Amino acid sequence: MSQLVETYACAPSTERGRGILISGDSKSNSILYTNGRSVVIMNLDNPLQVSVYAEHSYPATVARFSPNGEWIASADVSGTVRIWGTHSGFVLKKEFKVLSGRIDDLQWSPDGLRIVACGEAKGKSFVRTFMWDSGTNVGEFDGHSKRVLSCTYKPTRPFRIVTSGEDFLVNFYEGPPFKFKQSHRDHSNFVNCVRYSPDGSKFISVSSDKKGIIYDGKSGDKIGELSSEGAHTGSIYAVSWNPDGKEVITVSADKSAKVWEISEDNIGLLKRTLTSPGTSGVEDMLVGCLWLNDHIVTVSLGGTINIFSASDLDKSPRSLSGHMKNVTSLSVLNGNPRVLISSSYDGLIVKWIQGIGYGGKLQRKETSKIKCLAASEEEIVTSGFDNKIFRVSLHEDQCGNADSVDIGSQPKDLSVALLSPELALVSTDSGVVMLRGTKIVSTTTLGFVVTASVISPDGSEAIIGGQDGKLHIYSISGDTLTEEAVLEKHRGAISVICYSPDVSMFVSGDLNREAVVWDRASREVKLKNMLYHTARINCIAWSPGNSMVATGSLDTCVIIYEIDKPVSSRITIRGAHLGGVYGLAFTDEYSLVSSGEDAFVRVWRLTPQ
Repeated sequence: MSQLVETYACAPSTERGRGILISGDSKSNSILYTNGRSVVIMNLDNPLQVSVYAEHSYPATVARFSPNGEWIASADVSGTVRIWGTHSGFVLKKEFKVLSGRIDDLQWSPDGLRIVACGEAKGKSFVRTFMWDSGTNVGEFDGHSKRVLSCTYKPTRPFRIVTSGEDFLVNFYEGPPFKFKQSHRDHSNFVNCVRYSPDGSKFISVSSDKKGIIYDGKSGDKIGELSSEGAHTGSIYAVSWNPDGKEVITVSADKSAKVWEISEDNIGLLKRTLTSPGTSGVEDMLVGCLWLNDHIVTVSLGGTINIFSASDLDKSPRSLSGHMKNVTSLSVLNGNPRVLISSSYDGLIVKWIQGIGYGGKLQRKETSKIKCLAASEEEIVTSGFDNKIFRVSLHEDQCGNADSVDIGSQPKDLSVALLSPELALVSTDSGVVMLRGTKIVSTTTLGFVVTASVISPDGSEAIIGGQDGKLHIYSISGDTLTEEAVLEKHRGAISVICYSPDVSMFVSGDLNREAVVWDRASREVKLKNMLYHTARINCIAWSPGNSMVATGSLDTCVIIYEIDKPVSSRITIRGAHLGGVYGLAFTDEYSLVSSGEDAFVRVWRLTPQ
């Protein structure tokens, strides 16, 4: 049996030069955002309480709770909207093809009967409003000539819809059925976001021209602007009203969030500028915001979510983040099994603490994409697509100085001798390179195509797997490799090899979905017929007590085998990661951590049968 105990969520997908939409449900204090094909529901009171909807066939772009909180409408880049229940397994209610291109924003009508969606389209229909249960059109939306970035529904009668987009226009429609009423040309650049106040008396538009304009909610007439005193110095990407409709929060490319008063006496007066902790790099530009109950949420281009307390703005915000791309490597810090290090394809290294979650990003000076990662107590060793091996010393939350060495060709696999971590083995297509620190001590060309490798903890032995499915065992003396044996059992190229913690066994996995456990001393097969995956094996992990081995596969599943029991008593975690499992690590005998293509890291509790 396995039970999911913690989920470390991916960060929201962001795009430079564009705002993103996060939305919320005031009853449950939960926020919604998207990354890839995942729609993420995160509880702000307990960010480890995360649910994921992963039924879209294409990358999701936006999601919103219905007014009663019972339903969620989510949209994707293909122009499809799916409407699904928030309870009991996310049952799909309806699916509609709404636009011919990507949907950028959508909004429910206050009675929960209609949905307006906007975005890109091949024809002229950049906006559509439809009945949520039948998909029937409710009006005509003329007046835009380019992509429509944002739409908002007046929350009180008489109903109105306002849209804004890349043609610099803010358009006002009356209905239902909705018809074009008037157009405003007050902005001189993309109008990134429009939002109605909770009582429907006003709406606001914000733009890449650094201006925010306030309009009358019923007539659509302009009534004011955000003050030029203390104004943003970069594009404004998003705006959100506070629950009583008297203030708004705006976020900008200038890396700041600002709170403005929108009362009758003081329209657009700056009350407060909020600064988020960060490195002041491009990744700290703010691209999304939400005011939900007492929480002010901002999202940076680098995917960091900062949560401020609206009633105590002097208090430092709580920061959450995670990966945006495939988490390819996962490692437990030797000295502290509760601390995990994960790295993703885009070069980001994140520290996680079991029971707490996000523990910070480990800043690296180099920005190369990471292929493999190994962590010891005091340093991280990474290999990238730039042929370099980096050794980065670990100090608390930061990576210290990095030393690197160019090994001349693309690393395929990387392994560190844990008992003498200065010794590392790196495999390339044609052979292996041994490093002491960042010094290449030997380069051995082998007569076969290398696909995986591992070095024993004491550095005395290496096992190298080939495209031909054979395992070659070498003894290491000084800097010399001597072949001792060749093991044949696999019917596909070797993808991963891993020693057991007590080094009495090792396990190998292949692209033909099979894993084999070997006895190290006799080199005989100890556990066979581990053939329950339906696609290639990407990663393998041993439990600390050597009693279990876990395999992760492209088929999205994790399978856990007990070494002394028949393979039929295995535990299978189905759908552990959308798109495939790429990282596995045990933190204790019955706690397994997994990571995958969906950019999530998950902790599972195992109860062997």
